[in-house]
Amino acid sequence: MKNIKKSIVFTLLLLSQLSYSQYVQSDASKKFDALFQYINYAYVDSTDDNKLAETAIVAVLKELDPHSVYIPKEELKKMNEPLIGNFEGVGIQFNIFHDTLMVVSPISGGPSEKVGLRAGDKIIEVDGENIAGIGLQNSDVQKKLRGKKGTKVNVSVKRRSVNGILNFTITRDKIPIFSVDASYMATPEIGYIKVNRFAKNTIVEFRKGLDQLHTQNMKHLIIDLRGNGGGYLKTAIQLADEVIGDKKLIVYTEGSKAPKQEYYTTTKGGFEKGKLVVLIDEGSASASEIVSGAIQDYDRGLIVGRRSFGKGLVQKPFTLPDGSAIRLTVARYHTPSGRCIQRPYDNGKEEYYKEFSRRFKNGEYMSEDSIALPDSLKFETLNSQRTVYGGGGIMPDVFVPIDTTMSSVYFGKVNRKGLLNDFVLDYMDNNRSSLKEKYNDVNSFKSSFNAEKELLDDFIVYAEKNEVEKNDEQIETSKKLLTIRLKALIARNLWNTSAYFQIANELNDSYLKAIEEINSNSFKKEKLVYK
Repeated sequence: MKNIKKSIVFTLLLLSQLSYSQYVQSDASKKFDALFQYINYAYVDSTDDNKLAETAIVAVLKELDPHSVYIPKEELKKMNEPLIGNFEGVGIQFNIFHDTLMVVSPISGGPSEKVGLRAGDKIIEVDGENIAGIGLQNSDVQKKLRGKKGTKVNVSVKRRSVNGILNFTITRDKIPIFSVDASYMATPEIGYIKVNRFAKNTIVEFRKGLDQLHTQNMKHLIIDLRGNGGGYLKTAIQLADEVIGDKKLIVYTEGSKAPKQEYYTTTKGGFEKGKLVVLIDEGSASASEIVSGAIQDYDRGLIVGRRSFGKGLVQKPFTLPDGSAIRLTVARYHTPSGRCIQRPYDNGKEEYYKEFSRRFKNGEYMSEDSIALPDSLKFETLNSQRTVYGGGGIMPDVFVPIDTTMSSVYFGKVNRKGLLNDFVLDYMDNNRSSLKEKYNDVNSFKSSFNAEKELLDDFIVYAEKNEVEKNDEQIETSKKLLTIRLKALIARNLWNTSAYFQIANELNDSYLKAIEEINSNSFKKEKLVYK
């Protein structure tokens, strides 16, 4: 019972900003204290102190805003890994295929690559224990292969080109989690970088991508923030600093108990001149909106895609006495023009997270005209005085609807069953060596490999064997979608995630529109700052 009171007292202090002496005298403290004393003294059954404490804390936070959350101790490290940028383990990307653990790719520079594990290897034993054909789950793989840096694990591998079993001893190490998925030249003059989160190491990865693109004579740049749910505020400011001139306000934060704090660009960035496009969609949130909002406010580039999520709240972590934590909203952030892009949450969390389905029903994903924002949310950009909006996400300068023309019931079935990925794993198991010999790089593969000719018929047969009935009309509708997706998955398996996007972006309308806008006179017409 002491643990209950301790955690809740600490939480209430944080929520109310009261000193301890003030807290002791508050009505809230007396109510909580009395409640737990009554439970301890008179309740009919035994109670789980930790469970009661967690339930009470979650209930308190639920009354605040949708982004203030409780994180149990055992989940805290796992939740932080993507933002910290690493975990400890053997360093492989894997799939469980035909009830066997298959290495999709060893992570570059990781311990598995160092000892010689290869893409396509099937791990059948870990520390002498058979793991093939036993109903292995992803969680089982993590338990067996993750571990503290410096510890060793023995794995037995079946490799297609080798008779017998190969045994490896892998010394676990820190494994990087990359936040830049892709960096390549979209055209001879236009570079492309996709950022999936704003983590601790994102700016290092981003600068590395910029440097590589500069060596290939990049003149213009597309930054893809679609689906990027955010991350560290500091990282967002650093990334904006790479593309916006010196001594410019990027964002300011303010809360009732947090004084106004302004964040400015401080260094010369790697891409302060040249045409810039940022891709966003309904999954772009928080730090993504800080970056795209600042770029839009300074007329530094075009924002292309669909309206972003609308998260303008800043969270700060607070550790509770038992090692668990809360992420508490402490301020709102505002773009340089003064916009707060947080959408309303007055009707509770459930309604707040129904926003995506509400936008779909309103036709917003298909038509820009379906979005109605009041004049009170109008702002002006700081250079060209273009109209922009606050209060509900970042509105793109160029709207791109979702393309559903290639969708079909057939594609939905094979996609949901994971058959595209499973087929490619099977195909790569049989054809990896010949593909490596035939194609030296992604560009030669992209231009010469005919996915329709090489893959489609075999995939349809494979899908039938996996209980997806052939439908000629629907296959014809989705043919391009099927073949590009299969081709992209092979490219990822042969090279890396960047290769995947280099192929898959052929179907990305926002990406194609960005290239079109850069090659047009839109930047001059909109009086954007790019020279």
